[in-house]
Amino acid sequence: MLIETQDTDVITDATTLIEMSTHILEAVGVPNDDAHLVADSLVQADLWGHLSHGVLRLPWYVRRLQSGAMKAVNDMRVISDLGAVLTIDGNDGIGQVLTNHARAEAVSRAKTHGIGAVAVKNSNHFGTAMYFTRRAAAQGCVSILTTNASPAMAPWGGREKKLGTNPWSIAAPFGESAAVVDMANTAVARGKIYQARQQGIEIPETWAITSEGAPTTDPSEAIDGVILPMAGHKGYAISFMMDVLSGVLTGSQHGTKVHGPYEPSPRGGAGHLFIALDVAAFRDPTDFEDALSDLVDEVKSTPKAQGFEEIFYPGELEDRAHRAHLRDGIPLPAKTWEELQGLAN
Repeated sequence: MLIETQDTDVITDATTLIEMSTHILEAVGVPNDDAHLVADSLVQADLWGHLSHGVLRLPWYVRRLQSGAMKAVNDMRVISDLGAVLTIDGNDGIGQVLTNHARAEAVSRAKTHGIGAVAVKNSNHFGTAMYFTRRAAAQGCVSILTTNASPAMAPWGGREKKLGTNPWSIAAPFGESAAVVDMANTAVARGKIYQARQQGIEIPETWAITSEGAPTTDPSEAIDGVILPMAGHKGYAISFMMDVLSGVLTGSQHGTKVHGPYEPSPRGGAGHLFIALDVAAFRDPTDFEDALSDLVDEVKSTPKAQGFEEIFYPGELEDRAHRAHLRDGIPLPAKTWEELQGLAN
């Protein structure tokens, strides 16, 4: 299915996007199962309404695969295995492939020990963090995933990029889905600025500053400049500590030594930490579900402030967007669709 609705949007469906993206990745040497995983992770972001982390990124991945900065075929190795704790050298593999392996290992170890922690070094961008934490939640685990990223943020009070957005996610089992948070530590994820540039629209002046330290609404100036931290100094401090967990602790790169999908040739050097906590090791899963349901009910029944029609628990908006986009199709910027067609050709 493909319907062009306006000059700026093309409506397509998840199956078409997954098939196209899988074939594109296979054409640059990625094995079928891995290609499908990466494609599914990108399209799932689009289904959740996070176009900044969806197929928009596929051309960047292809350029890194073609340059050899990211390896098409998985060649990871175990550095140490202590039972509940595993450390892996990703050897410049695809971020989604390595992180999905870390997720599976962390959950497996949590089922044995109550907790499983997997550190990954020498990896690459893995897409949307909650793609993996939601999977662990579906297996009965509360999960935590951290990563570092290429420099985008200045330390609080500075105007040079020294830290990445360094996103993180926490997910907990909840019914047929999950209560889940997935956030960067900047005022906005960097991909949303790239998305604004794709769409030819301005950004809020609270998102970024130019390289000279002045506010800007131009997404190109923002990309060349510095993205502002969320909540001021708090966002900076959280980003710093996520780099400690993801880069320093795992033995991967950190700070300005990390390179992201926006650059076609340098090695990524990204690090990830995946922690899984088996709910059954802490309390009866039914009791956990009842307690979490009670918390959700309390939050959603809160009297609403002016201008608000409904209160959502974390992850609820993405679930609704997923259902709507499966039914009605995924709206992509025309430029993104054109780039995908160019890759496919």
